[in-house]
Amino acid sequence: MPPANQRRTDGNEELPSADFFVPDLCRVRAVFLLLMTSELIVLLLSIVHADIGWIDWHYFGLVSLFVQWTVLTSAALICSMRRWLRRFSNTGVVMIITAVVLLDVLVFTVAANGVLIAGDVPIPPHLIGRNLLAALIITLMVLRYFFLQHQWRQQKQAEMQSRMTALQARIHPHFLFNSMNTIASLIASRPEQAEDAVLDLSELFRASLRTQDRLITLGEELTLCQRYLHIEALRLGDRLTLTWDLDPALASQAIPPLTLQPLVENAIYHGIQPRPEGGEVRVHTYRKRHSVYIEVQNPERTSTADQAGHRGNRIALANIRARLDTVFDEQALLKHSVHEGRYTVTLRLPWRTISNNSGSGNSGSDKNGSSKNGYDKSSSGKSISGRSGSGQSS
Repeated sequence: MPPANQRRTDGNEELPSADFFVPDLCRVRAVFLLLMTSELIVLLLSIVHADIGWIDWHYFGLVSLFVQWTVLTSAALICSMRRWLRRFSNTGVVMIITAVVLLDVLVFTVAANGVLIAGDVPIPPHLIGRNLLAALIITLMVLRYFFLQHQWRQQKQAEMQSRMTALQARIHPHFLFNSMNTIASLIASRPEQAEDAVLDLSELFRASLRTQDRLITLGEELTLCQRYLHIEALRLGDRLTLTWDLDPALASQAIPPLTLQPLVENAIYHGIQPRPEGGEVRVHTYRKRHSVYIEVQNPERTSTADQAGHRGNRIALANIRARLDTVFDEQALLKHSVHEGRYTVTLRLPWRTISNNSGSGNSGSDKNGSSKNGYDKSSSGKSISGRSGSGQSS
């Protein structure tokens, strides 16, 4: 049973859905799980009730019918009362739900006795007491399970939020130092590019400090990646070639913030920077039925000497996988592969769109030509070579 008064509100305030431990019994999946669980309980009772030999299927059918009707009507009542129940403390919710279930069991016990027993035979008191006691124990056990599951989910979300905050607060120190050196070298010779780089860097810092958004649009995330790659293009010069193959229809796809930027950063630091001749980073987005796919490709790593960087790459992928599991359950997938000298990270997301009402979602364009409510549509399908910059790579 949940602790008393763990979260209390006044008579006119509702608990947010995320803070309410009782699941939404209006959902088909929740009702299906309740029915399957109750059927397993009926099967267990039938086995215990059976004499030496096989199960009494007549008894099993009657008890199953009684229990299923009780579960369905109780779930329907709790579903209709869900919004009202959020006004109460956990203890109040437990008492109300228990009372509803016991009343439901009492009504069906009386109805079943009237249907199955002819005449005006009174209901044996022990039968009513037995049914109510069994319903009380099972209801409290189920509510306790709901509460523990809710606590586990909250703990998991808190852990993932802390990981996400740490990831968002992480700015690669080498990238920061190199960016500042690049900007300093451009101030005298190319002040406009230096100004653009400062704006791009400020957007990256703003994104790293924005922790209140659980989901943003794919367009916003790709715009952030373009800002990051614009700075890297100034630093790496002609060693970096960028290829964007983007589907504009996917700009409103929901994605956790700073999911793609670490993948693009890994592509630069592990696929481009160690190679004197540089290489190509390709970002490709497309949709298949109810899934959205995002691919980030870079040249295969030529040396395994940098074990620390390889380990950091694995940690970044593991963190992204954990964040995706928190948001999309098991519907999201992150995998990597190597084929014909190209290292590819593939991200699969369920097709979900969100409206863009954030500050970064205002219409318009920045100096780099990136649309603020989506990625730069002009770069779709184009190969863009990085321009020379005097900043030195580390």
